[in-house]
Amino acid sequence: MWSFVGNKKRQHWLWYAWEPRLKRIIAHAFSSRSKKTLQKLLGLLSGFNVAFWCTDNFSAYDILPDKKHIIGKLYTQRIERENLNLRNRLKRLNRKTLGYSKSAEMHDKIIGTFIEHEYYLQ
Repeated sequence: MWSFVGNKKRQHWLWYAWEPRLKRIIAHAFSSRSKKTLQKLLGLLSGFNVAFWCTDNFSAYDILPDKKHIIGKLYTQRIERENLNLRNRLKRLNRKTLGYSKSAEMHDKIIGTFIEHEYYLQ
């Protein structure tokens, strides 16, 4: 899910892993949309037994194992719903708002604190 810091030319991405049985985010990472950020997220997920990955056809996902990687929109409805929930609850994730972040550090801390409070501390 993308947002921006300062202006829309400075895109900032929230990467997260969704656990469908628990219906919650189990790990998240912030940065650009690159393999480096995906590897950071995969490092956070190393302790989990991931059954499969559902993604779009972005080139960074080439590092995921082919047998567990599903490309397409078949299982992404819940993820898109969660993106909408996050956008509704966090003003900094809205595209047309005055409540935007001016620094990447504050952007990541505010969104990360919200995710930790809503999904990890319950």
